Amino acid sequence: MESPRRAPSCRRRLVHGYKGVKFQNWARTYGCCPEMYFQPTSVEEVREVLALARQQNKRVKVVGGGHSPSDIACTDGFMIHMGKMNRVLKVDTEKKQVTVEAGILLADLHPQLDKHGLALSNLGAVSDVTAGGVIGSGTHNTGIKHGILATQVVALTLLTANGTILECSESSNAEVFQAARVHLGCLGVILTVTLQCVPQFHLQETTFPSTLKEVLDNLDSHLKKSEYFRFLWFPHSENVSVIYQDHTNKPPSSSANWFWDYAIGFYLLEFLLWISTFLPGLVGWINRFFFWLLFNGKKENCNLSHKIFTYECRFKQHVQDWAIPREKTKEALLELKAMLEANPKVVAHYPVEVRFTRGDDILLSPCFQRDSCYMNIIMYRPYGKDVPRLDYWLAYETIMKKVGGRPHWAKAHNCTRKDFEKMYPAFQRFCAIREKLDPTGMFLNAYLEKVFY
Repeated sequence: MESPRRAPSCRRRLVHGYKGVKFQNWARTYGCCPEMYFQPTSVEEVREVLALARQQNKRVKVVGGGHSPSDIACTDGFMIHMGKMNRVLKVDTEKKQVTVEAGILLADLHPQLDKHGLALSNLGAVSDVTAGGVIGSGTHNTGIKHGILATQVVALTLLTANGTILECSESSNAEVFQAARVHLGCLGVILTVTLQCVPQFHLQETTFPSTLKEVLDNLDSHLKKSEYFRFLWFPHSENVSVIYQDHTNKPPSSSANWFWDYAIGFYLLEFLLWISTFLPGLVGWINRFFFWLLFNGKKENCNLSHKIFTYECRFKQHVQDWAIPREKTKEALLELKAMLEANPKVVAHYPVEVRFTRGDDILLSPCFQRDSCYMNIIMYRPYGKDVPRLDYWLAYETIMKKVGGRPHWAKAHNCTRKDFEKMYPAFQRFCAIREKLDPTGMFLNAYLEKVFY
């Protein structure tokens, strides 16, 4: 964020807006210059921004942690940053539920839940994200018995374009609730979220080497063996790192090591990837070398659940992540591998991360009505340098579409309304709800126009 200048704001000067703010997402792959930037501290102030937007016919975008690797949060209108609305409002220890303001970072929620002996049953890899943003973009982790993070939401409050507050849950405004749990930021401003928690628990993470053939041939048994199972495939090789995470009573222990994790796993890797931008043929060698160096042995870590679920994304990166029907996992991965073998000029950084998620009934959830496999591909940006990725990207998207995939909402993709109408049985229902709640399109931006028009 660049230095803001304070601008005169509306009527009673309750809420201050800033001009000259430049927004960039975490990976610095997308950015924008909103006309006005607001950091409200109360519902009244958010209402005031919306009133000003209606009066001046401006569009509004709410932003959370800014982690989405796409332009889903960008706008040249008004931007509302929810970071100052970040309180825990209520902890119901009996029901094991917590109600929070939508701007709270999950990283700040974890210690609060720890105090009450509670935890979220599943989390994504990054915790510098807000409660409102995490659900809006359909964030997920892995575990075939676990849904995307939004399935843990039991209630939420939504401030709509005309200033009305809707209390949404399965028993009130149920249809809006079914849409708003993956809201894409286009239904209004999420003010509060109530999350279903579980008793605090520890996880043991076990990482061990395998091969692509072994994992794909025994997928069902891996899924049964471990509650939170995922694996990393190293393109241009047969190598796979299998990761099991399961409940444990063992005391915290870690195999982390600064030298291997940072000196080698970050600094050396970044340098070699930078060299490979001049010699693309090195990428296959780098993938195999780093597997041998860092993933060739068995490793175990134990800790509180949120400390095992989250890990540091050290690299700026481009990613794509699509959810495909679980039974298509083998076919899709083998086709991706065959494509890379047939096109030696197309290079793919490691890893391809493969995770599994239970189906749900949230209208625009990529797992709507089906158990899914998420296949995440990545291209790093060593020292901020972009690596050619279009051929890899397009080949991947083609395979994903062919097997009935749906893209992760937060991550860059090339889909349009036509694609989404085919992918999502409830797409029209969501559109009808959106048009009713936001008839003038106050909450649209360039990203969402491709989705809805």
